Amino acid sequence: MDGYVGIDVSKDRLDVLLVRGEKREGQHFTNTPTGDAKLHGWLSRRLKASAVHVALEATGSYGEAVAEYLYAQGYRVSVVNPARIKGYATSQMQRNKTDKLDAALIADFCRTQQAEAWTPPAPEIRQLQQLVRHLDALTAARQVAKNHLEQPGLGRPIVQHWQDQLSLLDAHIAQTQRAISDWLDQHPTLKPQADLLRSIPGLGDTTISKLLAECRDIRAFRDVRQLVAFAGLNPRHPLSGSSIHKRPTISRTGSASLRSALFMPALTAMRFNPVLHTLAERLRARGLAGKAIVVAVMRMLLHLVYGVLKSGQPFDPNWAIAS
Repeated sequence: MDGYVGIDVSKDRLDVLLVRGEKREGQHFTNTPTGDAKLHGWLSRRLKASAVHVALEATGSYGEAVAEYLYAQGYRVSVVNPARIKGYATSQMQRNKTDKLDAALIADFCRTQQAEAWTPPAPEIRQLQQLVRHLDALTAARQVAKNHLEQPGLGRPIVQHWQDQLSLLDAHIAQTQRAISDWLDQHPTLKPQADLLRSIPGLGDTTISKLLAECRDIRAFRDVRQLVAFAGLNPRHPLSGSSIHKRPTISRTGSASLRSALFMPALTAMRFNPVLHTLAERLRARGLAGKAIVVAVMRMLLHLVYGVLKSGQPFDPNWAIAS
């Protein structure tokens, strides 16, 4: 690559830094389709798209449009977990934080760490992501309305308002859940995967749709450890100073949304999934704390998910116990 580009993404703005050898150029653009086109024009006057590696942080919906646009123009694009950028900043002893400095940091990360190339999700996955994230937003809004209703001393008009909001949100949630179910059932690539995941006790339709949406094609992960790391459930062992005597924790450098989605299914699986019930009892007998047991069950759930999708065979508790 002849050039490396770091983009610091915010809701309204793209701060960009281009690194070419010892030369550095910065610019900013609006985070709009027009701004994306201007960014491409600015870069193409300096280098061919095929010679440029662009990196940006995985910031949810704010960065998706520019990543997809630049990919379509022929750039090598990397969408990097923010925790990796934060770790890199620590290693470089960067203490100040501005949009321009962040763009420079991302460009340097791209240049020195050779970040993995990113590809846009398939159209059916993109639609599923939108539906799943919309359901998350509706569920969060419902909790806000419920919290308001629990406040003491509310007047009748206010109570009626929040009750109406709850009813409306409940209807939208049910409608979105049906849309997700219909979407999974009508796509030949999604339906077989969803059916396989339904064979695992502890996984419901909400978690299954989140897994398929956020992990995209789980079978594309090189091995199950890569999937576990993607979810941030891989262990992190303290290795220096007095911290070496502390208990290992999970890295939390992966998808917080995915970890959240696996928490309640893990509690259910500890009761009704024979493999995970046995695991939980064994860890409890060893004296592990409740939270550590739940994390271990979440991690093993991902092992089962990876296994059934990779093999194309439904969950078999006898095979899982034997293996």
